[in-house]
Amino acid sequence: KLYIAYGGDFMTKTMQKKYARLIARVGANIKKGQPVRIYCEADQHEFITILVNECYKAGASRVEVDWGFQAVTKLNYKYRSLKSLSEVPAWQEERLKLMVEEVPCRIYIESEDPDGLAGVDREKMQKSQMARYKITKKYSDALENKDQWCIAAVPSYAWAKKVFPNETKTKAYNMLWDAILKTVYVSKDNDPIEEWQNHNAHLKRTTAYLKEKKFDYLEYKSSNGTDFKASLIPESHWCGGGENTLSGNFFNPNLPTEEVFISPKKGFAEGKLVSTKPLSYQGQIINNFYITFKDGKAVEWKAEEGQDLLDKMLSMDEGAKYLGELALIPYNSPIANTGILFYNTLFDENASCHVALGRGFCDTIDGFEDKSLEECQALGVNDSMIHVDFMIGAPDLEITGYKDGKAYPIFKNGNWAF
Repeated sequence: KLYIAYGGDFMTKTMQKKYARLIARVGANIKKGQPVRIYCEADQHEFITILVNECYKAGASRVEVDWGFQAVTKLNYKYRSLKSLSEVPAWQEERLKLMVEEVPCRIYIESEDPDGLAGVDREKMQKSQMARYKITKKYSDALENKDQWCIAAVPSYAWAKKVFPNETKTKAYNMLWDAILKTVYVSKDNDPIEEWQNHNAHLKRTTAYLKEKKFDYLEYKSSNGTDFKASLIPESHWCGGGENTLSGNFFNPNLPTEEVFISPKKGFAEGKLVSTKPLSYQGQIINNFYITFKDGKAVEWKAEEGQDLLDKMLSMDEGAKYLGELALIPYNSPIANTGILFYNTLFDENASCHVALGRGFCDTIDGFEDKSLEECQALGVNDSMIHVDFMIGAPDLEITGYKDGKAYPIFKNGNWAF
């Protein structure tokens, strides 16, 4: 069993400190004097205390914690009016203004129950999110590529029971802790910071090969029905592992990560993509679904589970029906090889090739440092209020890159072909 791997030591404060240090120094890579903002669930207060301490040790000038709690969020959607949910109070907007001025490191700690918002009025949720986004978008745009941010995770009992339903609550929780630490290369006897330096170097070598080829488009095929083509932006390049802010601060936005990725050209995608893992979206599950694209836009979709939620997701705004990311991860990868379905996109997307609906990444554009957000989008980077990854990796997935009509195998039987 996985939870025995560290002889129980992974639950000690020493292991948690090791992980928190990794988040602060490799994930967010906090620089001396930078403020930090942490977003998390209230039941994670013990780990957050350790993380705050590590943030200060890394040089943070101030650490603020934004506490949330999924059960309270569900009650808010139940009892508050649509008008109330749609508002951004003046004090919240002032905080957003301050964030743009200060550019803090942002750390997101995920631990929510994948089914925790089941039963919520989806239309009320969608309309309120769309209304708030109209107000907050200018602030997120202003921070584009300027701040260090990191998404990581710690287990909750509810999430652990979803992942390991046949285990006791405590055993499932311990097993999920063990699995998470394995995926981020934290073990009892290693230096995870050194491990991540090596891991980033490996991902950079992979991106270097793909950058060199400068593919015009990619073609995806697998026996489950995936048959799809997507064009790439001529002025774009592949990314993977850590990233740099405009001011040159290196950080790792996702712990874990196994992907190399690029933003495709908006309006130039054709064919059908079939999901291969459940998608946990807004505390609910979408499962066994496909999406068909024409002229880059999703025109048909069907889910065996969560059809209404998929409908709502694809109608969040005009950009929600277009793709913002193509990500490549071999079927034979560390997270996939755990054999665990995490019901959490941070992990499941890094176990499988995936694409993302919605907002694309400006830092995949050559010379993005000297371009405005509008200039990057004019080249073909999609804009949307959402960015939702769904998994399409399969054991027989074949991906071919085309350059000037010549075919280059990228994936064969689900794994790298070069």
